Amino acid sequence: QVQLVESGGGLVQAGGSLRLSCAVSGGTFGEYSMGWFRQAPGKEREFVAVINWRASTYYVGPVSGRFTISRDNAKNTVDLQMSSLKPEDTAIYSCAAARGKSYIGSYYYSGGHYDYWGQGTQVTVSS
Repeated sequence: QVQLVESGGGLVQAGGSLRLSCAVSGGTFGEYSMGWFRQAPGKEREFVAVINWRASTYYVGPVSGRFTISRDNAKNTVDLQMSSLKPEDTAIYSCAAARGKSYIGSYYYSGGHYDYWGQGTQVTVSS
């Protein structure tokens, strides 16, 4: 059974940084494309970033240049380094693993293409 556990969320002031981590157990981590999604109160879940099995990365527009996704296949972890945080980044952040492979980045923008999900970690950015 594949399990994903996020860590690293918390409260930070606007302009600050946080690093989220997602540890994956079970399955074949190196074959998965790993994504981060977020959901703010009263809003739909939103794609944030993905790093595919070839380590190519894609970001949603509002976080591009501020967030960096990375993976460590030896440790079965995927991280999301978040900088220059804004109050609108406040949300529950969840990592997800996709078994399907696509060379088209937008394939990973849909949560429906992911097979496994973590429980999420809260990120709150105060103004």
